[in-house]
Amino acid sequence: METAIEYFTVFGGADFKIDTTKPLTELIEKYILKDYTYLRNDIHNLTGGYSVDHAVLSGIALGDRRTYSSFKRAHISFEQGMKCVENLTERGIIEIESSQNFLVNKRGDSKIAKKLLFTTPFLRFWFAFVSPIYKGIKEGNFKEFHEKYEARKADFSDFIFEELGLELITDLYKDDEIKNIGKYWDDNIEISLVAKTKSGKIIAGNCKQTNSKLKKSDLNKLKADCETIGLKADIHTLFTKKGFTTELKGMKSETIKLLTTRNLKILLEESK
Repeated sequence: METAIEYFTVFGGADFKIDTTKPLTELIEKYILKDYTYLRNDIHNLTGGYSVDHAVLSGIALGDRRTYSSFKRAHISFEQGMKCVENLTERGIIEIESSQNFLVNKRGDSKIAKKLLFTTPFLRFWFAFVSPIYKGIKEGNFKEFHEKYEARKADFSDFIFEELGLELITDLYKDDEIKNIGKYWDDNIEISLVAKTKSGKIIAGNCKQTNSKLKKSDLNKLKADCETIGLKADIHTLFTKKGFTTELKGMKSETIKLLTTRNLKILLEESK
């Protein structure tokens, strides 16, 4: 399952037949880097090929996805950036995500409460690691790509892990259907999963793709963040890759849900 997530982070949404028994970097070279010119033409047809739009897309892919920080990375004004966003959303390349402030009866600053997300993982990968250094790749020099990818790939996949967590929660609560789901963020706090069910239950959770087991302190941190923002959660959820300490597993209950990548098999079965 971890391998599937890693490969999906790169090739998700693209029309490639991928053999996951082969090293990921080998597949990236074969299907993307060595075929750069062909793929670039396809992507330019999709995006319109405007350099400012591409700068915004790289800003989104490499940053925290907030509108103002993405535009700052692209070296453009907020107003100019929003014009790019309008074009890119109309083309189906990105979507606008809002912080779930209504669950805590807050109104957010539009520059802070909005984030931008790619509609496919492949385009996010392209504008993070290929488009910004296209000159070397076009000439067949992949050294800079491998250096940048190795340095950032762990953090880069965190977003996909969080998105899978949202899908998993939606699937697990079929008996009490999820009516609203998303994330909460402000200047100081981020909660990667907040939801409200049909019956009115509030779910708050964090998705952490860490190589160590989550501890009781991770649960306490989630509860403390909820209290700080005034979110009265009925259920606290943690979703992780490597599982939980014995102490934390002993706290599992109807109001404390502990999920790992093994639970994602439900999504795979349904997709089949």
